[in-house]
Parts: sequence; C-alpha cells; structure tokens
Amino acid sequence: MKVAIIGGGAAGFFAAFSVKEHHPQAKVIIFEKSDKLLSKVKISGGGRCNVTNACFHPSQLSKFYPRGEKQLKKAFSVFQPKDTVDWFTHRGVALKAEADNRMFPVSDDSQTIIDCFLREAQLKSIQIVKQSPVVKLIPKEKGFTLVFKASKQDFDKVIVASGGSPKARGFDWLQNLGHSIVDPLPSLFTFNMPKEPIKELMGLVVEHATARIQGTKLQYTGPVLITHWGMSGPAILKLSAWGARLLYDKNYQFNVQVNWLSIKNESEVNELLETTLPTIRKKKIANANPFGLANRMWLFLLNKVELSPDSLWLELSKKNRNKLINVLLNDIYAVSGKTTFKEEFVTCGGVNLSDIDMKTMQSRVCKDLYFAGEVMDVDGITGGFNFQAAWTTGFIAGKLMTSNS
Repeated sequence: MKVAIIGGGAAGFFAAFSVKEHHPQAKVIIFEKSDKLLSKVKISGGGRCNVTNACFHPSQLSKFYPRGEKQLKKAFSVFQPKDTVDWFTHRGVALKAEADNRMFPVSDDSQTIIDCFLREAQLKSIQIVKQSPVVKLIPKEKGFTLVFKASKQDFDKVIVASGGSPKARGFDWLQNLGHSIVDPLPSLFTFNMPKEPIKELMGLVVEHATARIQGTKLQYTGPVLITHWGMSGPAILKLSAWGARLLYDKNYQFNVQVNWLSIKNESEVNELLETTLPTIRKKKIANANPFGLANRMWLFLLNKVELSPDSLWLELSKKNRNKLINVLLNDIYAVSGKTTFKEEFVTCGGVNLSDIDMKTMQSRVCKDLYFAGEVMDVDGITGGFNFQAAWTTGFIAGKLMTSNS
C-alpha cells in the first residue's frame, strides 16, 4: 500500500508515524511544499515547543477548542495528552508540565522534538520530499493521482495535513474535490490600541486581570501584557480565539473592558479598602496601593481618573473613591486592529467538519482521503492545544480506517 502525506508539519509527521505503526508494510511518503520541515514546531513556545497540555480528561480538554469541541471530545478518548507524553517518553524525550499546565520537553528546546521526529521517520523508513507542492488531487477507482508541477504519482491512500491557510484560495484544490470550506480567519492575535496612552506601560504584566469584549459575554481571566501597540498575553489571546469570527465581523473595531483586580464586584473592593484604610489613611495614595498592582500601573490609573498621587487616603472623597473603584473593575479601551501573535499564525476555518468522519478522519466526500491538523476547521487556544489536536487527528488518520470499519 502506498500512502501520501501532504504536509511536513506536526500533523503530517504524526500521521506518517501512525500509518507505519498500524500498517508496517505500507510505503509512506511525506510531501512538503517548502524547503522547511516542522517549522511551527521550531518556533512554538518561544523556541521551546509547547508540545501539549497536562489536561488529561477528554471532555475537559475539548473545552479549550473554540472550533471542534464536540467532535474532538470523542477523538481525545482515542489519543490524548497522556498518550502524547507516553509516545515521547518511549522515544527518549521527557516532557515536563509548568504551573499553567503547558508541557515542554525537559530540554526546553524545540530542536529536541524535531530531532526525535526526523529520527523516527528514518527508523520507520518514511520518505520525505521537500519543495514538492501538490497542485491537484485526481480521484481514481482506488486511491488518487497526485499532480506535482512536473510529475504525477499514484497512491492508494492520501492524508492531507497541509495546515491552515490565511486565504480561502489556499483550499481551492480541496474544494475542487467537492469539500465545503469554512472561510479562514486569524484566530490568535493581539489587540492594537493606537489611541490609548496605556501603551506607555509596555512590558508590564498584570498577572490576574479579566478582559471582556464589551457588549458580549466573551471574557477571560489571566495575565494581560501591555505592549507598545496595545495588549497581549494569555487572557487577550484566548479572547481573540473565542471571538475570532465576531471580531472579524466588527472589522477589529471594538472596546475591551478590563477588570485589573479580577474581583467580581464593588462591595468586595470596598470591604478590602475598609480593612486596609486604618493602616494607610495618613499615607499618600501613590505610595500606599492596597491592591498589589505594579506601581507604574497604579500611577497610570490614578492619573486616568484625575486623582492627585500626592493626596492622602484620608482625603479621598466618596465620589473619587467610586471613580477609583470603577477604573479598577471596569477600565475601557478602544481596540482598532490586530497584530499576529509572534509567528504562531493560527487560523480558524478550513475543511468543514461535516465533510469529515471524525471517528476515522476520513473524508465523507472522497474515499481513501483523510485529514489531520489545522487544514480542518479546528483550532485551540494557546497552551499546547493546537499541537495536541495535530497529534490526535494525525494518529487517528494514520490508522486508515474506513468509515464503516
């Protein structure tokens, strides 16, 4: 049996390994259109490679996917982060979990993962052909003809793991086979705030803030990073993933409301103030910050509500106290545009999941054709979830099961 894997990224390699595990006699060839293999693995997690997430319950895990949650839940019962950890451990690559559940190789170097994959490909006699974009797929009675720029080859089975595409036309070749495509949109991005002076605080992180898209129910709690163009950090990136389509429809013009304390209501803040006021009442407001915010942030917010940093706590009027509490809990910023998060370009969109049997990853439109990874309309938030979806779907696709088997 001859099997073609289209795409030399995370999902493509993992699908190839799975084919060889389940069908040791198969001849497997990975076709990569560029001259680079595993390029996203290389840059992920700041070059450390965020391999997966230490969330070991399929139903819990699936909740981290803005698109594909329901379908992935079953897939994760076949191959989940525990299996990922085992897979790497068996090949001499130890993984570690950090406080936020993100998992990395102990070496803290993405090259460890790449070397492991290239070794495994060699051990399993998987052929890799770079700079070979597939121009067209022609279905045959059994299998497909792959058309390249200057040649053609026949295969019994094809696994498409070509990744996301920023433009819909990147999926034309799959649409031509009869698949419906969900328009691709950016899914992990940071918020631009060209008119907001908070950018002066660039580099500052508020570890436990809650960011909300005004006028919606979308909100996330976590670190918010102030950048020289606006806001980033896990809370913002998660908002961008869950709000991908909505924010696109708003043309990336919207307000973000930030609760810098992640305290739910004003009465709790008032209580906190009441208990600390006796010890700070004679101090300047600038010097005695009872909320644990970074000094630069505290001074910025005092300035925003026009409170003199030199005034004393005991001089704070009820009106000014309310203004201060309001800016701590409901601070509003105008967002105008977005910036791609590092080079970790993640899209939502791709092959419509209704065209795929998620038990086998086989196309419902063309037999002998399978899908893995981001080419499908599946995406996770930041934290190792996109790679886990690649490993899981690649593993299942590589079994080459037919939908009735």
